[in-house]
Amino acid sequence: MTASMTRFPRSAMTANTHHYLATKYKLDKGQKKHLRYEALRGTELVDGVARLCAMNLFLHGIGPDDDTRKPPIHGGEDSLRNEPSSHVDVVLTNPPFGKKSSITIVNDEGETDKESITYNRPDFWTTTSNKQLNFVQHVKSMLKIHGRAAVVVPDNVLFEGGAGEKIRRKLLQECEVHTLLRLPTGIFYAQGVKANVLFFDRKPGAKEPWTKKFWIYDLRTNKDFTLKTRRMARADLDEFVACYNPENRSRRKPLWSEKQNPEGRWRVFTYEELVARDKCSLDIFWLKDESLEDSAKLPDPPVLAAEIADDLRSALEQIESVLGDLNERARKISSAAE
Repeated sequence: MTASMTRFPRSAMTANTHHYLATKYKLDKGQKKHLRYEALRGTELVDGVARLCAMNLFLHGIGPDDDTRKPPIHGGEDSLRNEPSSHVDVVLTNPPFGKKSSITIVNDEGETDKESITYNRPDFWTTTSNKQLNFVQHVKSMLKIHGRAAVVVPDNVLFEGGAGEKIRRKLLQECEVHTLLRLPTGIFYAQGVKANVLFFDRKPGAKEPWTKKFWIYDLRTNKDFTLKTRRMARADLDEFVACYNPENRSRRKPLWSEKQNPEGRWRVFTYEELVARDKCSLDIFWLKDESLEDSAKLPDPPVLAAEIADDLRSALEQIESVLGDLNERARKISSAAE
Protein backbone atom coordinates (compact mmCIF):
# COMPACT_ATOMS: atom_id res chain seq x y z
CA MET A 1 0.00 0.00 0.00
CA THR A 2 1.60 3.25 -1.13
CA ALA A 3 -1.36 5.59 -1.31
CA SER A 4 -1.46 8.59 0.97
CA MET A 5 -4.73 9.75 2.37
CA THR A 6 -5.69 13.08 3.82
CA ARG A 7 -8.73 14.51 5.53
CA PHE A 8 -9.78 17.71 7.28
CA PRO A 9 -10.10 16.07 10.63
CA ARG A 10 -13.13 14.67 12.11
CA SER A 11 -11.06 11.92 13.69
CA ALA A 12 -13.78 9.24 13.64
CA MET A 13 -13.59 8.93 9.85
CA THR A 14 -9.79 8.89 10.00
CA ALA A 15 -9.87 6.08 12.55
CA ASN A 16 -12.40 4.14 10.47
CA THR A 17 -10.24 4.59 7.37
CA HIS A 18 -7.22 3.25 9.27
CA HIS A 19 -9.21 0.25 10.51
CA TYR A 20 -10.48 -0.53 7.01
CA LEU A 21 -7.00 -0.45 5.44
CA ALA A 22 -5.41 -2.38 8.30
CA THR A 23 -7.99 -5.18 8.26
CA LYS A 24 -8.84 -5.46 4.55
CA TYR A 25 -5.26 -5.75 3.27
CA LYS A 26 -2.32 -7.91 4.31
CA LEU A 27 0.35 -5.34 5.04
CA ASP A 28 4.05 -5.95 5.50
CA LYS A 29 6.10 -4.20 8.18
CA GLY A 30 6.97 -1.23 5.99
CA GLN A 31 3.37 -0.73 4.91
CA LYS A 32 2.11 -0.87 8.49
CA LYS A 33 4.68 1.77 9.45
CA HIS A 34 3.59 3.97 6.54
CA LEU A 35 -0.07 3.58 7.51
CA ARG A 36 0.57 4.56 11.10
CA TYR A 37 2.91 7.50 10.63
CA GLU A 38 2.47 8.95 7.13
CA ALA A 39 -0.61 7.78 5.23
CA LEU A 40 -3.24 9.72 7.19
CA ARG A 41 -2.85 13.40 7.93
CA GLY A 42 -4.79 16.62 8.12
CA THR A 43 -5.01 20.16 9.45
CA GLU A 44 -7.31 21.83 11.96
CA LEU A 45 -7.89 25.55 12.55
CA VAL A 46 -8.53 25.29 16.32
CA ASP A 47 -5.58 24.08 18.41
CA GLY A 48 -7.76 22.49 21.10
CA VAL A 49 -9.71 20.47 18.55
CA ALA A 50 -6.44 19.39 16.91
CA ARG A 51 -5.12 18.08 20.25
CA LEU A 52 -8.32 16.13 20.89
CA CYS A 53 -8.16 14.69 17.39
CA ALA A 54 -4.50 13.68 17.78
CA MET A 55 -5.29 12.00 21.11
CA ASN A 56 -8.19 10.07 19.60
CA LEU A 57 -6.01 8.91 16.70
CA PHE A 58 -3.26 7.84 19.11
CA LEU A 59 -5.77 5.70 21.02
CA HIS A 60 -6.56 3.99 17.70
CA GLY A 61 -2.89 3.29 16.96
CA ILE A 62 -2.39 6.20 14.54
CA GLY A 63 0.55 8.57 14.87
CA PRO A 64 3.67 8.60 17.09
CA ASP A 65 3.83 7.57 20.74
CA ASP A 66 6.77 9.89 21.51
CA ASP A 67 8.24 13.23 20.42
CA THR A 68 10.45 11.84 17.65
CA ARG A 69 7.74 12.35 15.01
CA LYS A 70 5.13 14.99 14.37
CA PRO A 71 1.49 14.02 14.98
CA PRO A 72 -0.65 13.47 11.87
CA ILE A 73 -2.84 16.47 12.75
CA HIS A 74 -1.45 20.00 12.53
CA GLY A 75 -3.29 22.61 14.59
CA GLY A 76 -3.65 26.34 14.12
CA GLU A 77 -3.71 26.14 10.34
CA ASP A 78 -6.34 27.44 7.94
CA SER A 79 -6.54 24.74 5.29
CA LEU A 80 -7.78 27.24 2.73
CA ARG A 81 -5.10 29.89 3.27
CA ASN A 82 -2.29 28.52 1.10
CA GLU A 83 -1.69 26.16 -1.77
CA PRO A 84 -0.98 22.58 -0.64
CA SER A 85 2.72 21.87 -0.06
CA SER A 86 2.28 18.25 -1.14
CA HIS A 87 -0.27 16.22 -3.04
CA VAL A 88 -2.12 13.05 -2.12
CA ASP A 89 -3.81 10.08 -3.73
CA VAL A 90 -7.11 10.16 -1.86
CA VAL A 91 -9.16 12.81 -0.08
CA LEU A 92 -12.11 11.85 2.12
CA THR A 93 -13.66 14.85 3.82
CA ASN A 94 -16.75 16.45 5.25
CA PRO A 95 -15.51 20.07 5.49
CA PRO A 96 -16.82 22.33 8.27
CA PHE A 97 -20.38 23.42 7.66
CA GLY A 98 -20.92 27.10 6.94
CA LYS A 99 -21.32 28.84 3.63
CA LYS A 100 -19.18 31.95 4.24
CA SER A 101 -15.68 32.32 5.67
CA SER A 102 -15.34 35.28 8.05
CA ILE A 103 -13.27 36.72 10.87
CA THR A 104 -14.42 38.78 13.85
CA ILE A 105 -13.03 42.33 14.02
CA VAL A 106 -12.88 44.16 17.37
CA ASN A 107 -12.33 47.95 17.25
CA ASP A 108 -10.86 50.26 19.90
CA GLU A 109 -14.30 50.77 21.45
CA GLY A 110 -14.78 47.05 21.88
CA GLU A 111 -17.39 46.80 19.15
CA THR A 112 -17.32 43.68 17.02
CA ASP A 113 -18.11 43.07 13.41
CA LYS A 114 -17.60 40.24 10.95
CA GLU A 115 -15.59 40.60 7.79
CA SER A 116 -15.75 38.08 4.96
CA ILE A 117 -12.57 36.22 4.05
CA THR A 118 -11.84 35.87 0.35
CA TYR A 119 -8.97 33.58 -0.62
CA ASN A 120 -6.93 34.78 -3.58
CA ARG A 121 -5.04 31.68 -4.65
CA PRO A 122 -3.51 31.14 -8.10
CA ASP A 123 -4.59 27.49 -8.03
CA PHE A 124 -8.27 28.40 -7.51
CA TRP A 125 -10.57 28.77 -10.49
CA THR A 126 -12.37 31.74 -8.97
CA THR A 127 -12.48 33.96 -5.89
CA THR A 128 -15.36 33.55 -3.46
CA SER A 129 -16.10 33.89 0.26
CA ASN A 130 -18.23 30.71 0.14
CA LYS A 131 -16.38 28.26 2.37
CA GLN A 132 -17.84 25.11 0.81
CA LEU A 133 -16.98 26.18 -2.74
CA ASN A 134 -13.44 27.01 -1.60
CA PHE A 135 -13.06 23.56 -0.07
CA VAL A 136 -14.08 21.94 -3.37
CA GLN A 137 -11.36 23.93 -5.14
CA HIS A 138 -8.85 23.13 -2.39
CA VAL A 139 -9.55 19.39 -2.56
CA LYS A 140 -8.99 19.42 -6.31
CA SER A 141 -5.62 21.19 -5.80
CA MET A 142 -4.57 18.66 -3.14
CA LEU A 143 -4.97 15.65 -5.41
CA LYS A 144 -2.25 14.08 -7.46
CA ILE A 145 -3.06 13.49 -11.11
CA HIS A 146 -5.49 10.53 -11.11
CA GLY A 147 -6.08 11.11 -7.39
CA ARG A 148 -9.59 10.41 -6.06
CA ALA A 149 -11.88 12.44 -3.84
CA ALA A 150 -15.17 12.00 -1.97
CA VAL A 151 -16.41 15.31 -0.54
CA VAL A 152 -19.53 15.97 1.53
CA VAL A 153 -21.22 19.13 0.23
CA PRO A 154 -24.54 20.85 1.01
CA ASP A 155 -27.05 21.37 -1.79
CA ASN A 156 -26.06 25.00 -2.43
CA VAL A 157 -22.71 23.83 -3.86
CA LEU A 158 -24.69 21.98 -6.54
CA PHE A 159 -26.90 24.87 -7.70
CA GLU A 160 -25.45 28.22 -6.55
CA GLY A 161 -24.80 30.67 -9.38
CA GLY A 162 -21.85 33.00 -9.97
CA ALA A 163 -18.71 31.42 -8.54
CA GLY A 164 -20.59 28.16 -7.97
CA GLU A 165 -21.43 27.81 -11.66
CA LYS A 166 -17.86 28.56 -12.73
CA ILE A 167 -16.43 26.01 -10.30
CA ARG A 168 -18.87 23.29 -11.43
CA ARG A 169 -18.08 23.87 -15.11
CA LYS A 170 -14.33 23.80 -14.44
CA LEU A 171 -14.67 20.71 -12.26
CA LEU A 172 -16.61 18.84 -14.94
CA GLN A 173 -14.04 19.81 -17.54
CA GLU A 174 -10.77 19.24 -15.69
CA CYS A 175 -11.81 16.29 -13.50
CA GLU A 176 -13.86 13.16 -14.01
CA VAL A 177 -16.89 13.95 -11.87
CA HIS A 178 -18.57 10.58 -11.92
CA THR A 179 -20.91 10.12 -8.93
CA LEU A 180 -23.25 11.98 -6.60
CA LEU A 181 -24.90 10.39 -3.57
CA ARG A 182 -27.90 12.43 -2.38
CA LEU A 183 -28.14 11.90 1.38
CA PRO A 184 -31.16 12.15 3.67
CA THR A 185 -31.44 15.38 5.64
CA GLY A 186 -29.60 15.70 8.93
CA ILE A 187 -27.03 12.95 8.30
CA PHE A 188 -23.87 15.07 8.33
CA TYR A 189 -25.11 18.47 9.40
CA ALA A 190 -27.97 19.95 11.42
CA GLN A 191 -31.50 18.57 11.16
CA GLY A 192 -33.11 19.74 7.94
CA VAL A 193 -29.82 20.49 6.13
CA LYS A 194 -29.47 18.61 2.85
CA ALA A 195 -26.07 17.09 2.09
CA ASN A 196 -24.49 15.00 -0.66
CA VAL A 197 -21.28 13.11 -1.33
CA LEU A 198 -19.55 14.22 -4.53
CA PHE A 199 -17.02 11.80 -6.07
CA PHE A 200 -14.44 12.93 -8.61
CA ASP A 201 -10.96 12.07 -9.93
CA ARG A 202 -8.34 14.63 -10.91
CA LYS A 203 -7.05 14.27 -14.46
CA PRO A 204 -4.20 15.74 -16.54
CA GLY A 205 -4.78 18.66 -18.90
CA ALA A 206 -6.81 17.86 -22.01
CA LYS A 207 -8.76 19.65 -24.72
CA GLU A 208 -11.91 17.58 -24.19
CA PRO A 209 -13.83 17.50 -20.88
CA TRP A 210 -12.96 14.54 -18.66
CA THR A 211 -16.48 14.08 -17.35
CA LYS A 212 -18.46 11.88 -19.73
CA LYS A 213 -21.15 10.33 -17.50
CA PHE A 214 -22.45 11.58 -14.17
CA TRP A 215 -24.28 9.02 -12.02
CA ILE A 216 -26.68 10.04 -9.25
CA TYR A 217 -28.07 7.83 -6.50
CA ASP A 218 -31.05 9.36 -4.66
CA LEU A 219 -31.05 8.15 -1.05
CA ARG A 220 -33.13 11.14 0.03
CA THR A 221 -36.52 11.20 -1.68
CA ASN A 222 -39.15 9.26 0.29
CA LYS A 223 -36.50 8.16 2.80
CA ASP A 224 -37.01 8.85 6.48
CA PHE A 225 -34.25 8.39 9.03
CA THR A 226 -34.15 9.63 12.61
CA LEU A 227 -31.50 9.41 15.32
CA LYS A 228 -33.91 7.77 17.77
CA THR A 229 -36.39 5.54 15.95
CA ARG A 230 -34.85 4.85 12.54
CA ARG A 231 -31.10 5.25 12.45
CA MET A 232 -29.36 4.96 9.12
CA ALA A 233 -27.40 1.69 8.94
CA ARG A 234 -24.74 0.28 6.64
CA ALA A 235 -27.36 -1.94 5.00
CA ASP A 236 -29.14 1.18 3.74
CA LEU A 237 -26.12 1.83 1.50
CA ASP A 238 -25.85 -1.69 0.07
CA GLU A 239 -27.73 -0.89 -3.15
CA PHE A 240 -25.67 2.25 -3.72
CA VAL A 241 -22.39 0.37 -3.21
CA ALA A 242 -23.50 -2.31 -5.69
CA CYS A 243 -24.51 0.36 -8.21
CA TYR A 244 -21.26 2.28 -7.68
CA ASN A 245 -19.31 -0.80 -8.80
CA PRO A 246 -15.87 0.38 -7.64
CA GLU A 247 -14.12 -2.52 -9.34
CA ASN A 248 -15.23 -1.42 -12.81
CA ARG A 249 -17.19 1.81 -13.12
CA SER A 250 -17.48 1.40 -16.88
CA ARG A 251 -19.91 -1.49 -16.30
CA ARG A 252 -22.44 0.47 -14.32
CA LYS A 253 -26.08 -0.02 -15.23
CA PRO A 254 -28.90 2.42 -14.37
CA LEU A 255 -31.84 1.33 -12.25
CA TRP A 256 -34.01 4.15 -13.60
CA SER A 257 -35.84 4.06 -16.92
CA GLU A 258 -38.66 6.32 -17.97
CA LYS A 259 -41.08 3.51 -18.84
CA GLN A 260 -39.94 0.36 -17.07
CA ASN A 261 -38.72 1.74 -13.73
CA PRO A 262 -39.47 5.45 -13.16
CA GLU A 263 -38.88 4.91 -9.41
CA GLY A 264 -35.29 3.75 -9.90
CA ARG A 265 -32.85 5.57 -7.62
CA TRP A 266 -29.74 5.19 -9.82
CA ARG A 267 -29.64 7.32 -12.96
CA VAL A 268 -26.98 8.55 -15.39
CA PHE A 269 -26.61 11.93 -17.12
CA THR A 270 -24.23 12.89 -19.91
CA TYR A 271 -21.84 15.84 -19.85
CA GLU A 272 -23.90 17.54 -22.55
CA GLU A 273 -27.04 17.28 -20.43
CA LEU A 274 -25.27 18.77 -17.42
CA VAL A 275 -23.73 21.82 -19.12
CA ALA A 276 -27.04 22.59 -20.84
CA ARG A 277 -28.81 22.95 -17.49
CA ASP A 278 -29.43 26.38 -15.99
CA LYS A 279 -26.24 27.46 -14.16
CA CYS A 280 -24.86 23.98 -14.85
CA SER A 281 -26.82 22.83 -11.82
CA LEU A 282 -26.04 19.35 -10.48
CA ASP A 283 -29.00 19.51 -8.11
CA ILE A 284 -31.00 16.94 -10.08
CA PHE A 285 -33.97 14.92 -8.86
CA TRP A 286 -36.60 12.90 -10.71
CA LEU A 287 -38.50 10.81 -8.15
CA LYS A 288 -41.96 11.88 -7.02
CA ASP A 289 -41.91 13.08 -3.44
CA GLU A 290 -44.78 11.26 -1.73
CA SER A 291 -44.85 13.80 1.09
CA LEU A 292 -45.99 16.44 -1.39
CA GLU A 293 -48.96 14.31 -2.42
CA ASP A 294 -50.05 13.15 1.02
CA SER A 295 -50.08 15.73 3.82
CA ALA A 296 -50.10 12.88 6.34
CA LYS A 297 -46.58 12.02 5.25
CA LEU A 298 -45.17 15.48 5.73
CA PRO A 299 -42.09 15.69 7.97
CA ASP A 300 -42.50 16.87 11.53
CA PRO A 301 -42.96 20.66 11.91
CA PRO A 302 -39.47 21.16 13.43
CA VAL A 303 -37.91 19.48 10.38
CA LEU A 304 -39.97 21.59 7.98
CA ALA A 305 -39.09 24.75 9.91
CA ALA A 306 -35.38 23.85 9.85
CA GLU A 307 -35.47 23.29 6.08
CA ILE A 308 -37.24 26.62 5.50
CA ALA A 309 -34.78 28.42 7.79
CA ASP A 310 -31.81 26.89 5.96
CA ASP A 311 -33.20 27.94 2.57
CA LEU A 312 -33.76 31.49 3.86
CA ARG A 313 -30.24 31.65 5.32
CA SER A 314 -28.79 30.45 2.02
CA ALA A 315 -30.74 33.09 0.10
CA LEU A 316 -29.75 35.83 2.56
CA GLU A 317 -26.08 34.88 2.41
CA GLN A 318 -26.14 35.00 -1.38
CA ILE A 319 -27.71 38.48 -1.25
CA GLU A 320 -25.12 39.61 1.32
CA SER A 321 -22.35 38.22 -0.86
CA VAL A 322 -23.60 40.25 -3.84
CA LEU A 323 -23.90 43.37 -1.66
CA GLY A 324 -20.38 42.81 -0.34
CA ASP A 325 -19.01 42.58 -3.88
CA LEU A 326 -20.86 45.74 -4.88
CA ASN A 327 -19.56 47.64 -1.84
CA GLU A 328 -16.02 46.45 -2.54
CA ARG A 329 -16.24 47.65 -6.13
CA ALA A 330 -17.65 50.97 -4.95
CA ARG A 331 -14.71 51.42 -2.54
CA LYS A 332 -12.21 50.66 -5.31
CA ILE A 333 -13.87 53.15 -7.64
CA SER A 334 -13.90 55.78 -4.87
CA SER A 335 -10.22 55.15 -4.07
CA ALA A 336 -9.28 55.39 -7.74
CA ALA A 337 -11.19 58.68 -8.08
CA GLU A 338 -9.32 60.19 -5.13
